[in-house]
Amino acid sequence: MELSKLPGFLLRRGVKAFVVILAIVVCNFLLIHAAPGDPASVIAGQSGAADERFLAQLREQFGLDKPFHVQLWIYLKGVLTLDLGFSHRQQQPVWGLIRERLPATLLLTGAAFAFAVAAGVALGTLAARRVGTWADSIITVIALTFYATPLFWVGLMLVLFFSVWLEWLPSFGMASVGADLAGIAAVLDVGKHLILPAATLGLFYLAVYARLTRATMLEVADQDFVKTARAKGVPEGQVIRRHVLRNALLPVITFAGIQAGQLVGGSILVETVFAWPGIGRLAFDALLARDYAVLLGVFFCTSVMVVLFNLVTDLLYAVVDPRVEVEG
Repeated sequence: MELSKLPGFLLRRGVKAFVVILAIVVCNFLLIHAAPGDPASVIAGQSGAADERFLAQLREQFGLDKPFHVQLWIYLKGVLTLDLGFSHRQQQPVWGLIRERLPATLLLTGAAFAFAVAAGVALGTLAARRVGTWADSIITVIALTFYATPLFWVGLMLVLFFSVWLEWLPSFGMASVGADLAGIAAVLDVGKHLILPAATLGLFYLAVYARLTRATMLEVADQDFVKTARAKGVPEGQVIRRHVLRNALLPVITFAGIQAGQLVGGSILVETVFAWPGIGRLAFDALLARDYAVLLGVFFCTSVMVVLFNLVTDLLYAVVDPRVEVEG
């Protein structure tokens, strides 16, 4: 990858990313407002008053009395300035709620992603090097089991085993309730709470990466350049690391970049099961309360993260494979 081409690449991709995010914002707004039900009636019901005068005041307060295209234009102008609206349920600005919850989600998804990629590639490599043996069979069975098992069931079983039976790990939350911890103690406490939800979210993707790594390594191992390296007497470990694994990682990186954004969506279920205070649980609560401003804000935030993940994936692809040019 030539560094001189990087600024132009980032500029082109930035323009495309802006157009994609804008289209997603408009589609989300259309879908949310196409949902049945009147948000003003929900807000009035939560307030204990539902007369027509109060409903009219609520519609005027939240801009629901304006024509649809005017509401869309006001929302788009707000998004450009990170003014994502106001949550009627939380009585706080939406951006403030997301900014407060986002670090917890990034911590969870980042830990789950790192665990899934590292363990998946390691297990896939081991299965490919021991193809046809008992180790390959065990890894394949484990991968297929976690791939076919629902996330919520895995989470509940992990809680039952590690929290209820063994009492090794906490079963919910991000930190111990009532514990006044600081420094290293606070970090270790959060780490203990992170293990179960990160493992639950990461096990499904671990299975995918293990199977993908195994398949691509077996495919690359049959290529002529690998056979030539072995014929020249290159040590087997070096052949695996420099020739087989490096080329086998290319599809893994592509797939990981696509699924990095999906981890945020998968975190909704995991955060709900483990009471993890992230934007996934915030979106779930907003859906139940029909807090459309919060839902739109979460959708916008996750869309931006998916686009950024794809951009980073393209850059990593060019780093791993020098043959790839960073163009448009």
